[in-house]
Amino acid sequence: MAPAYKRVLLKLSGEALMGDMGYGIDPEIVGSLADEIREVQSLGIEIAVVIGGGNIFRGIAGSAKGMERASADYMGMLATVLNALALQNALEQRQVFTRVQSAIEMRELAEPYIRRRAVRHLEKKRVVIFAAGTGNPYFTTDTAAALRAMEIGAQVILKGTKVDGVYDADPVTNPQAVRYDSVDYMEVLAKGLKVMDATAISLCMDNKLPIIVYSLKENGNFKRIVEGERIGTLVGGKR
Repeated sequence: MAPAYKRVLLKLSGEALMGDMGYGIDPEIVGSLADEIREVQSLGIEIAVVIGGGNIFRGIAGSAKGMERASADYMGMLATVLNALALQNALEQRQVFTRVQSAIEMRELAEPYIRRRAVRHLEKKRVVIFAAGTGNPYFTTDTAAALRAMEIGAQVILKGTKVDGVYDADPVTNPQAVRYDSVDYMEVLAKGLKVMDATAISLCMDNKLPIIVYSLKENGNFKRIVEGERIGTLVGGKR
């Protein structure tokens, strides 16, 4: 059976990399993610990745504690570079060719972000990891994911999280929370559902880019989604 998508953007939170450690990068978790990416890439799928930095430093949290917001956000962007390099290392240990492209120039560590070069890497079946968000303070890695997905012509954003979709309330604190099978962008914005921030959702809505929110805890979900299985919550479309 032909895969449902040819080119996807995988959005991972920084917290996804720390497992149960509470802080930092868990090599076992990163290795497991790399295994899933390798398996999907072997199907011929072109994969780009955006990773957050919340496992190391979150700019908005630093700002809330008195740091100047722009400085705190730049620190958060550097945290995403650490995560990108960790994932690159895990992928390359599995013989997967990768490129890290950073929105903040650091030539010794990563390529500068150049859209055409990123697309060419994808065409050559390299996994492209986008680091440092958009390179601008006040924008989250959710917005970076939406922006990069549209720039490279991805067909969908796959957002891997700790829960198995989008709920009408926090399923951790409310056992009565109901999971959506699909939901439209306006409902996400109107109800403040925890999918991505409002800027990212608006970008996706304006460009009709669907988002699938799914759980990272169950191995194989990434592959099942690209093969067309109905997993998680589809934002911006009907099933």
